[in-house]
Amino acid sequence: MFNKIHHIAIICSDYQKSKDFYVNRLGFTVLAEVYRAERKSYKLDLAVNGVYQIELFSFENPPARPSRPEAQGLRHLAFEVTDIEQEIKRLNEQGIVTEPIRIDKFTDKRFTFFADPDGLPLELYEV
Repeated sequence: MFNKIHHIAIICSDYQKSKDFYVNRLGFTVLAEVYRAERKSYKLDLAVNGVYQIELFSFENPPARPSRPEAQGLRHLAFEVTDIEQEIKRLNEQGIVTEPIRIDKFTDKRFTFFADPDGLPLELYEV
């Protein structure tokens, strides 16, 4: 039986740009950073609100992948927030563009999307 999702792995095209985005702009905590010379690859372990959840990878010449929520494959990565308007304001102040707030018609919860430096769809979902 599965207990929970352990982590999400993201491969980025520009490691320094993505590291800055996830650490300095979104505020995730660095748990470990490793450079694997034989692969010319970084691996950055990040915590979201104190819990290990994201692995950020760099690889030499990674292939592009469709990234909009409606593309085949992983649809998006959603982050739970308590006050969506406060988080939108914080992101917007850092130059991160967010879509207008939508309402989930099944739960009546508010949510919005924004993108990481590679266009990966990220969601804020208010609980």
